[in-house]
Amino acid sequence: MAPRRRLDAELVRRELAPSRAAAQELIDAKRVLVNGAVAEKATRQVAPADQLHVDGPPARFVGRGALKLDHALDAFDLDVDGVRALDAGASTGGFTDVLLQRGARHVVAVDVGHGQLHEKLRADERVTNLERTNVRYLDLDTIGGPVDLVVGDLSFISLRLVIGPLASVCQPGASMVLLVKPQFEAGKAEVSRGRGVITDPEVHQRVRDEVTTAFADHGCRIAAWTDSPITGADGNREFLVHALAPEPTP
Repeated sequence: MAPRRRLDAELVRRELAPSRAAAQELIDAKRVLVNGAVAEKATRQVAPADQLHVDGPPARFVGRGALKLDHALDAFDLDVDGVRALDAGASTGGFTDVLLQRGARHVVAVDVGHGQLHEKLRADERVTNLERTNVRYLDLDTIGGPVDLVVGDLSFISLRLVIGPLASVCQPGASMVLLVKPQFEAGKAEVSRGRGVITDPEVHQRVRDEVTTAFADHGCRIAAWTDSPITGADGNREFLVHALAPEPTP
């Protein structure tokens, strides 16, 4: 008897999803059918003879989070063709995938974890995969020189703690497009009150103000803000900020 596999792994094997993370998102969205019935769990065991179908268009990127950066680049009218970029908190590589599809020359994908970057991106000669690397301690030597653009989707850390290191590896005036997650910026009491989900508009605005101040403290200027087109995995409203690295003093 042929071996059964987890549904998420089988979706990737059959090239119906670019990664297991993307497969999970398709399953959560009720878009995956097994033998004509909607699949409920990624852990479901499926046989080679089972018919798998994904409703709707194929995923454009290796992860759902990529849609956040894809939207932001349009909203901020940023052309990344030919740039050398840094992806902070790369994880599966959704942001890296967006940049490459839009013509980036090279992306340095940095993550404190390991084994997460999608195999398509690991095999791409335009990608440098820096695993087990803490963004808080980045320097020019670590990433092989300054970058023209920084993008980032970081979790379990305040963005305010990494603005300095990120700005330090930028070309003068380079763009930084970073995801702001209120649940990692607000106070513990505020986060606990909503069981990890921040819904208070006043807290959202205060977080934006504090992030703006933190950029200014490092000599950076805010160019624009935009709302994320999708919520975080836990339902949190998120934002993207476009900031500019310091210019040299005349």
